[in-house]
Amino acid sequence: MHPIGTTNDSVRAEWVERKLRSLPSGGRILDAGAGEQRFEPCCEHLEYVSQDFGEYDPRESGVGLHPDEWNHGKLDIVSDIIEIPEPDASFDAILCTEVLEHVPDPLAALKEFHRLLRPRGRLLLTVPFVSATHFAPYHFSTGFSRYYFELHLKNFGFTIDEINLSGNFFELLAQETRRARDVARQYTDRRLSFFDKYILRMFISLLGKLSANDCGSSELACYSVFVEATRGEN
Repeated sequence: MHPIGTTNDSVRAEWVERKLRSLPSGGRILDAGAGEQRFEPCCEHLEYVSQDFGEYDPRESGVGLHPDEWNHGKLDIVSDIIEIPEPDASFDAILCTEVLEHVPDPLAALKEFHRLLRPRGRLLLTVPFVSATHFAPYHFSTGFSRYYFELHLKNFGFTIDEINLSGNFFELLAQETRRARDVARQYTDRRLSFFDKYILRMFISLLGKLSANDCGSSELACYSVFVEATRGEN
C-alpha cells in the first residue's frame, strides 16, 4: 500500500506503458513533446519517432517546480508541436503525456495530431487535472477536465474510447500537502516547527482515511485525466 499522495506518477506510467504495449507491432508512433523520451523502451515493437521543441532548461527559471536536471537526448524531430514536419497520415499512433499544459495553443496541437494520424489511428493523452507552475516559463495551463476532451476531440473528428480520472480529491490534497514544507522554504521566511510538521502529518493521515472511503470525489478533482481516442475515417 503506497502512502496517499505519492502515486500520481506511477499510476500514470502504468497506464501509458500498458496502452503502448497493446499497440499492434510494426506501427509508427509519434511521441509528441517527448522530453526525455521516458516511454521509448515500451515502444520496441513499434517504429518510435520522438518530437520536442528541445529548448527547456531547468536552470532558466527559478519559478515554480523544476527537475534537478533535464536531458532531451537525441530527438528525431525538433519543432513546434503545432507544426510537425511530417506528411498527413504519417502515424498509426500518437503519444502525448503531460505536455498540453506546456503548449500555448492546445487546440492547435490536437488539430495537428488529427492531421498526422492515419484513419483509425490511436491517440494516447495524459494531462494534469490541476497543476502548480512547473517547467516555467513553459507553463500555460493549470490543468484540463474530461469535458475539455469530450468537446474538442469530437469536434476534431476523434472518437473517445476511454477516459480515466486518476486519483481523487483527497489524494490530490495529500500530494500538495506533502509539498508544503518545500513551498514554505521557497516562498516564506518561516521554518516549519516540529508542531507544524506534526499537523501536516496528521492532516495527510486524515486524507488517507477519507480516501479509503471515497465515493467518486474524482468528479470534483483528481491527479490527471487519461484519454484514449481513435481518429475517424475522414
